[in-house]
Amino acid sequence: MVAHALVHTYELAVPIFLPIWLAEFSVIDLGVTQLAVTTATLGAAVTVGYGLFGVGALPAGVLVDRYGSRRLIAGCLLGMAGSFVALGLAPGVPTIALALAVWGVAASVYHPAGLALVSKGVRERGTGFAYHGVAGNLGIGLGPLAATVLLLVLEWRTVALLLAAPALLGAVYAVRARFDETAAVDSGAAADGGSREDAAESTDDAGGGPGAGGVDSLAEFLGESRRLFASAFALVFALVMCSGLYYRGFLTFLPELLDDLPGFGPVRVAAVLPGPLLDALGVAVGDGRTLAPSRYFYSALLLVGVIGQYAGGKLTDRVPVEYGIVGGFGALAVLVLLFLPAAALGVWPLLALGGALGVVMFGVQPINQATIAEYSPADARGLSYGFSYLGIFGVGALGATVAGTVLTVASPPALFAVLAAFAAAAATIGFVLLRR
Repeated sequence: MVAHALVHTYELAVPIFLPIWLAEFSVIDLGVTQLAVTTATLGAAVTVGYGLFGVGALPAGVLVDRYGSRRLIAGCLLGMAGSFVALGLAPGVPTIALALAVWGVAASVYHPAGLALVSKGVRERGTGFAYHGVAGNLGIGLGPLAATVLLLVLEWRTVALLLAAPALLGAVYAVRARFDETAAVDSGAAADGGSREDAAESTDDAGGGPGAGGVDSLAEFLGESRRLFASAFALVFALVMCSGLYYRGFLTFLPELLDDLPGFGPVRVAAVLPGPLLDALGVAVGDGRTLAPSRYFYSALLLVGVIGQYAGGKLTDRVPVEYGIVGGFGALAVLVLLFLPAAALGVWPLLALGGALGVVMFGVQPINQATIAEYSPADARGLSYGFSYLGIFGVGALGATVAGTVLTVASPPALFAVLAAFAAAAATIGFVLLRR
């Protein structure tokens, strides 16, 4: 839970910095040529880090099955801390992209390691995914909020450096922690919480410890991969790719989109904060610094996802995951199409719709995670989550490029139509799984 919160703290703090980078940098100097800084070029730069966040999940999944979760999570936390130190020292967009790439490699370890740990080490798996998801959404919401508040009084590079500190503390805890990583698998069918696959597996074939499973060669890796994709897991992989494209495409430029909506214009800090707080922050009454309401809306939308994570996780213990996929992604397709019409009605309708969208968008995540567990064997659980997060965050990272490009060449309504298509495709796959 600690590591999950920190992974998403850093992931969703990046869009808070995007409007600042758009204002601060005008060109990207590549030596042989120069590019203008636009939503498209910055989206491509961010895609580097977000893409590695997903691509690295596959080798990380192999390592999890071989070496267990705890050591890999500790390394993940140390790497993320180092990447944000590098981000704070970056002089331009190319070095920002490099720092985000380092973050992506380090962060890619987490989801295969953490989710394999929950699925194999927690008896009430749905409840485990619920609490795990709540922790992630606390990071998702509070991380951007912390960055936003710090940016009121500090330069963005200083904020990036300060954000590195929690990961260092988390790494210390991860190194010291001790627990049984396969407690639920060793408990047999009762440990599963309802899985169709794991109830038939024994401790012998699932592995008795962190290093008992995994692959030892390229041939074995290809064989295990064929075994996964010869089953309905192939449909699950397509499902999580659609989910990742929707998630990244919607969230990456959301603060920038909100800035252009009625009611989200800049507000002077001195006009909204009480005098004692202004004095504590060192802000004079005539100070020209402003608040960006869009960033607080963005943080609130992410934070309300805590409700969705908990509800979605508990739901997987009560109904088949396929029903959750069809209903959740069907709702996401409708809600994203209503986003701009709600904004046209005013701030309060948009707040209501944004709250609903946040709950549903994050509510489908534990359902996705439980679906992966349903359609994969325990002895290849790390590999299955590795492939899945390759799809969610690797292929899904293209959502940032898609969003930036659509906003550059078309308009926000076109972007929301594209996002609705991703959600509709995911709901259709859920229907196919249900029919099977």
